[in-house]
Amino acid sequence: MADRLQKIISSAGAASRRAAEELIRAGRVTVNGAPASLGMSADAERDDIRIDGAPLGLPPRERVYIMLNKPRGYVTTLSDERGRPTVAELVRGAGRRLYPVGRLDMYSEGLLIMTDDGEAANALMHPSHDAPRRYLVDVLGENLADAARVIEAQREVDGLPVRPAEVELLSEGQGRGRLAVVIHEGRNRQVRRLCAAAGLKVSRLKRVSEGALSLGELPTGKWRYLSEEEIEYIRSL
Repeated sequence: MADRLQKIISSAGAASRRAAEELIRAGRVTVNGAPASLGMSADAERDDIRIDGAPLGLPPRERVYIMLNKPRGYVTTLSDERGRPTVAELVRGAGRRLYPVGRLDMYSEGLLIMTDDGEAANALMHPSHDAPRRYLVDVLGENLADAARVIEAQREVDGLPVRPAEVELLSEGQGRGRLAVVIHEGRNRQVRRLCAAAGLKVSRLKRVSEGALSLGELPTGKWRYLSEEEIEYIRSL
């Protein structure tokens, strides 16, 4: 059955759909010996699809979905040209090449989904997936109740519109405190930028939930397979 080439590559777990498009544009993908073009279709079972000369192969029958409690100091990528530790190093025991869904910056921690299901990854990262993302944020600053209202009043980040954040002051004292911040988009460093605009410095940021997915008691640096209910939630998006 014919399908878009980038979808086939993504479904095979070789790259995310966006990364697959870049591979095609770069001329690194061939179909039956001819260079592929963006937008073309192919049949994964009949056509010889290759990336950098290596056969793509058929998609695995069973996908792998895991939740990682990402520690500080790890970059959310499979490899890093600067030699920094990556989240891929933490999930080698899964036995598959898994791709992170979305990002947490190097100094943030917490819930990170990783999978070889490109379609599920795209669904979770798509702008239409506006499930609430909840963060625990340790901050430095004064008058945190006022700062929380400033965060909630912001309607854009880097010139792009965002839905209002929901902020709860959990603790405060001696120039520091903890906030629970809920956002609905995944803009780059969105929570940190919202806090900075309110005059706060973030000392620790941890994502604890995203939609129906919750970090729970998963230890830092450890991962677990998603439950059937969690997988069904992702596939329903």
